[in-house]
Amino acid sequence: MHEIEPFHNWRHIYIASEDEKSPFWEREYSEFEYSNKIYNYYIHPQWDFFGSQTLYLKILFADYLTGYAILEFIGEWNDCINNDIMTLKNNILNQLMENGISRFILIGENVLNFHCSDDCYYSEWFEEVVEEGGWIVGVNFRQHVRDEMKSESLHHFINMEQQFIDLAWRPLSPQRLCDLIERIMERRIGLLSD
Repeated sequence: MHEIEPFHNWRHIYIASEDEKSPFWEREYSEFEYSNKIYNYYIHPQWDFFGSQTLYLKILFADYLTGYAILEFIGEWNDCINNDIMTLKNNILNQLMENGISRFILIGENVLNFHCSDDCYYSEWFEEVVEEGGWIVGVNFRQHVRDEMKSESLHHFINMEQQFIDLAWRPLSPQRLCDLIERIMERRIGLLSD
């Protein structure tokens, strides 16, 4: 796990530690000192600790003018023991939303397991972004993680449609990725309103 780095090809455009509105503003990183762990496994020092013992993230991009953010995750998303969604909402999402973010792209290919508790924080987050014309999309989550989320009806809050499975997002710029997802979501919302 220590060799899995957050996606870094957009660093010439955005770095969360250099963004005054980011929860990670002025955070310093080591390239060589491994201190963060998920269970007994060290992870790359570029991942950001946000309060969960089993789930880390990286804000890959945030655009406050157009209102979207791209977050990549690694680890075990565990709401049963750690209430990761509450910690994520309180420590990261609220600050992003206060600064105008209403569209969230969650990259989940490195989320290894998911354990649900209840949907209160998901519902609250969803309602807040929808009020602003936004959405939450889960990209490339593993099948068993999607199945667990769907079994708890979280797909009503985090859109994990077929189009977002195995999405080749890395070759795209952040703007092109958001535009692509925006078009898919507009078609989906159009179909639901018909």
